[in-house]
Amino acid sequence: MLISTSILTEKFCCDLDACGGACCIEGDAGAPVTLDEIGDIEASLDAAWPYMSATAQVVVDKQGVAYTDPEGELVTSIVNGKDCVFTFYEDRCCLCALERAYREGRSRFTKPISCALYPIREKRFGGGLVGLNLHHWAVCDAAYRRGRELDLPVYRFLKEPLIRRFGRQWYNELEQVAGELNSGNNGMIAEETETFP
Repeated sequence: MLISTSILTEKFCCDLDACGGACCIEGDAGAPVTLDEIGDIEASLDAAWPYMSATAQVVVDKQGVAYTDPEGELVTSIVNGKDCVFTFYEDRCCLCALERAYREGRSRFTKPISCALYPIREKRFGGGLVGLNLHHWAVCDAAYRRGRELDLPVYRFLKEPLIRRFGRQWYNELEQVAGELNSGNNGMIAEETETFP
């Protein structure tokens, strides 16, 4: 696995009051999803449906919960070329209908792992190699500021989804690497982590 060291050193904490959940509506494609997640989303659709806009419901009725984007990646369906179909608005914030249904105990699926891991982006290379990189864009400037104020590294902010995706043992090893990096003992870091573009 290739891991950008910025995941271990940069600070981050979502600030919904500042960004309004813009990551759910900015961009030109939906959130990356796996085939398994599409099945989970479809199984959770009835629970999420009441929160979805009428327009989003029409999109899902016509094309389903996901589609293949121009890069050949499976992504959640979007409304008007922008908003994820599972976006809904509350108190001027964009929230996730799937996550709301999960938090209310009406669904077992919380949201796609690509959403839960953000701002970490996962990339697959040949031979089963996986890379993790940190994504930067203006809508998350407030989250980086808040993370610095709280001294909260990205990997700690995303502990739960990282464990969900890679397992607790992997996360414990990541913490050990982060400790080595932050203590200035870079001897093992070069062997265990690399940065990819």
